[in-house]
Order: sequence, then structure tokens, then C-alpha cells
Amino acid sequence: MSCPVIQLAKQLIKLPSLSPADKGCQTLLTERLKQAGFNIELMDFADTKNFWACHGQSNEETLVFAGHTDVVPIGDECEWINPPFDPTIRNGILYGRGAADMKGSLAAMVVAAERFIATKRNHSGRLSFLITSDEEAKATNGTIKVVHTLMKRNERLDYCLVGEPSSIRYVGDIIKNGRRGSINANLLIHGIQGHVAYIHLLDNPIHRILPILQTLLATEWDSGNQFFPATSMQITNIQAGNGSSNITPNKLLVQFNFRFSPALTDTLIKEKVEALLTKYQLTYDIDWVISGQPFLTKKGKLLEIAIKAVEHHSKITPRLLTTGGTSDGRFIALMGAQVIELGPINTTIHKVNECVKVADLQLLSRIYQCIMEKILK
Repeated sequence: MSCPVIQLAKQLIKLPSLSPADKGCQTLLTERLKQAGFNIELMDFADTKNFWACHGQSNEETLVFAGHTDVVPIGDECEWINPPFDPTIRNGILYGRGAADMKGSLAAMVVAAERFIATKRNHSGRLSFLITSDEEAKATNGTIKVVHTLMKRNERLDYCLVGEPSSIRYVGDIIKNGRRGSINANLLIHGIQGHVAYIHLLDNPIHRILPILQTLLATEWDSGNQFFPATSMQITNIQAGNGSSNITPNKLLVQFNFRFSPALTDTLIKEKVEALLTKYQLTYDIDWVISGQPFLTKKGKLLEIAIKAVEHHSKITPRLLTTGGTSDGRFIALMGAQVIELGPINTTIHKVNECVKVADLQLLSRIYQCIMEKILK
């Protein structure tokens, strides 16, 4: 396959960059960007590789393309139609771990940038890349730390396109213009172990937690708003006991997650949960972990140009959604940038036999180039 986008995508897929490992992906990308005239700044933190690449003047309007080189585990290799890190094209479809999430997007971005700069080397504004190897894992040493570094030195960042696989049926049919916030609770309930026949000598944390969980699940936290669905709560783990049928446990761990809209705050969630624990007179420890705050990009220059680019190249009008999980867009939004997610079809992401249509990556690269041309004239 002679297409530059597909060639680069295959080179990236061959590198087994299980999160947070990078395995040379960023070296491959930075070498290409250097040749195109970008200034490269490596920003590695702990086990995570990151880079910030720029072409143009730092004091001018800045458009950033963001993404990640890391991928999730392959699952059962026996179920793959070809080895997951041996990119293979079958009937116009590129197979391999990361093909859709998101090495295909990275290839489309870089090739779009090469083509754009080849025709507009003296473009207005600044074109940048923010790439990490820690998006699929803990996301603690990746984009968030690069963002904090950029903020400390007052870097300008006006527009950001994250290449996450946002599309459902056709490239560009969905643009994510926001995401809900995410907060996790690790709740440890303390009780008193005892023999099941002597209930006056024990305090069973399993019994203690049941009415609280029922109340939390039945609570209508908010109704969302015109841009966001309502806040949801999901229990993700419950651990208690030692396997014996005649002993009650002395402690219970329950973990749960809230995906919350801007109609709610993480502070209010904490207050309501902890007030309920106090009401039921539990002895407990609770650890809250905020994965990200909600953000929303309303209609403005970036969205308008992205929509027109999709309409021109895909011949469809994208819908704007804020559903789904989190992305590194939540960190970049802290800089006050307009942030959207626009990438390939997400049907096979994180699955065995992850794949993307060759034609879709070529189309995506043209859309990306069009956005560059309209913002950085």
C-alpha cells in the first residue's frame, strides 16, 4: 500500500506499545515532524513518554492535534485473524491493535500536517502536536503533566482536536464536543467479625452497606442539560469475607463511579455520599479519585470549521455528542482551549481484531488537513 497514511499507520501498529510503554512510536513521529520543520520538545515523566511539537510562532493562534501512542492489551491472541502487532490489510480493512485507537488517527494527523506545511510553510498561527504514551492506563504522567508545564510558562493554546475514535457508522458522523466528569470512590466499611449464630456479638458490614447502596442507586442526581445526559452512578466492585459460610467479615470494600454532568459538582457528590454514611452511623474510610472534570465546547470557530470540513469531505453533517468515557481532552480544556474529538469509527476499539477501513484513514487525513488550512490560513 503506497498511501503515506497507511504506511505510517502500519509502522506504528508494528510497535507493541502496551500502555504506558511507547516502544519507539514517538521517535518515529518526531522524526517525521522534524523533517517537516517542527520544533520538538520531549516531556517524559516517570514511565511515560510525551512530546510537544510546534510549527509557527508561539504568540499566535495555536491549533493543537492531540493523541496517544499507547494501546490496550490484545486479549486472546488466538482469536485474532492475524497477529495483533502484524498490521494486515484484508479487503480494504487494516487490522491490528491500535488501528482505530488511535495509531490510525496519529498517522492521519502527521501526514495531514506534512501536506499542509509543504503547501503553506509560512502559514499564520501555530500548528502543534501533544502526544502521550499514558492515556489508556493511569493517565497520571501524560497529557495532564504536559498541560501543567505549558500552563506554568503561559503557552497559548486556542483550539485542540483529539483524534479519539468518535465516529459510529461513517467518518465524521459524530464529533464529541465535551465529556462528563468522572469521580471514583473507594469505600472501606469497618465491622466486627463474628459467628453467624451470635448476631449480638458481631457487626456485619455487608448488611450495613446494603441500604446505602440502594439509596445511592435510586437517587436522581440531576437531569443533565441540553448538552449532557444525567449523572449516572455505577458500582464496580464489592469485596468482603474469607469464603467461610459461618463467619461475618470485619470489613467490606466497595468501589463506585459517578459520571457527572456540569449540573453537578464533585464536591456535591462527596457531600451527599458522606452525609448518607454518617446518617447510617457507619465506621468507614473513603478515598475519592477525580479522573476529570466535565467540559463543553460550544459552537465557535473550531466546531464550525470541523463541521464544514466533514460536510465537504464526508458529505454528511456530524452530530455533536458528549457521551462516552473520558479522554485527554479533559486536561487540555483546562487551558481554556476549544476542544473537540474527531476520529475513525469506534466499533472495534479495545476488541480482538481491531480494525479500520483504509479509505477511512485517508478520508480522515483530508479532513484534518482541511481544518488546518481553514484555521491557519
